[in-house]
Amino acid sequence: MSLTFHWFLPTNGDSRHVVGGGHGTPATASGRDRPPTVAYLSQIARAAEGLGFTGALTPTGAWCEDAWLTTAMVSQNSERLKFLVAFRPGSVSPTLAAQMASTFQRQTGGRLLLNVVTGGESHEQRAYGDFLDKDARYRRTGEFLQIVRALWEGRSVDLHGEHLRVEDARLSRVPDPVPEVYFGGSSPIAAEVAARHADVYLTWGEPPAQVAEKIARIRYLAARHGRALRFGIRLHVITRDGAGQAWAEAERLLDGFDAQTVRSVQEGLARSESEGQRRMLALHGGSRDGLEIHPNLWAGIGLVRGGAGTALVGSHDEVAERIKEYHALGIDEFVLSGYPHLEEAYWFGENVLPRLAAQGLWTHPAAPAAVRTSRVPFAG
Repeated sequence: MSLTFHWFLPTNGDSRHVVGGGHGTPATASGRDRPPTVAYLSQIARAAEGLGFTGALTPTGAWCEDAWLTTAMVSQNSERLKFLVAFRPGSVSPTLAAQMASTFQRQTGGRLLLNVVTGGESHEQRAYGDFLDKDARYRRTGEFLQIVRALWEGRSVDLHGEHLRVEDARLSRVPDPVPEVYFGGSSPIAAEVAARHADVYLTWGEPPAQVAEKIARIRYLAARHGRALRFGIRLHVITRDGAGQAWAEAERLLDGFDAQTVRSVQEGLARSESEGQRRMLALHGGSRDGLEIHPNLWAGIGLVRGGAGTALVGSHDEVAERIKEYHALGIDEFVLSGYPHLEEAYWFGENVLPRLAAQGLWTHPAAPAAVRTSRVPFAG
């Protein structure tokens, strides 16, 4: 099976510096360098499409533009690229969400993927009118996905749950194909919801040993429900012709983090209820020292950015080797990004993807079917 690579649409703004924020913290000033206009995001989407990325993740939250509206507009300026739309179940009814997904599929030719984000910041959730605590939000997410999946199957749904209630809910037209559901979360209740409802479990870029532990745990829980999931990882990337060039770029980005910004962001992220965010913070401890936490895995991004806070840094061959290392653990999908997103898409797409293709690990999605089926999967 060919590896799958997704890129990222920076709907919070882009820059030659790291655009910080997220998880309840505001975007940093550098996000104004390249505003997230439809024209600029479409430029990134077309680049990613041509380079061979399968899809593009679009984030959700108060720090960025709305993912549904933005991707609907950008989709009209692309042809093949799929959109991994992040959304929060607590902000829209399950029936309406199922209908929106169905419409998106028809209007884009089946290019919707869904990244379900339960929300780890209660103070941000309350701003949207959601006053449930974290565990209750996850239980509601389970009910939400139960309803949505039944509607996508063409069934009529009556459910009186702990948090959600629908009567005689149905869709006049079901989506074709049914969107795949991507889901992440490191807490026990998040793992249980993923095991029951997700198609792809996503983890942030932790060192391989920690990722292997997560994969084993989710596989075990999914098997208890008679299910098998795929696994993906969310990382930034800095890849160059030589390792020295890549690390010099990482240092340039780090030099752009002023002490006050780092302190402010870290204080904000420390309030997060997200177990995944806690694990990200533990990788660097707020310090600029010892940021290479595994060969070619750099935790510097997490000093000023919530959520995914690690990057693969190195030569093209080194980055390809790290991807193979994660793949050997069971990771088949990689959701990547870099600053600025347009230029970094080319660095990765023109240099790392061909190396993986030469080893039979990746095939361009637009390649003829005969080429795609001739590839031999990586065996470790």
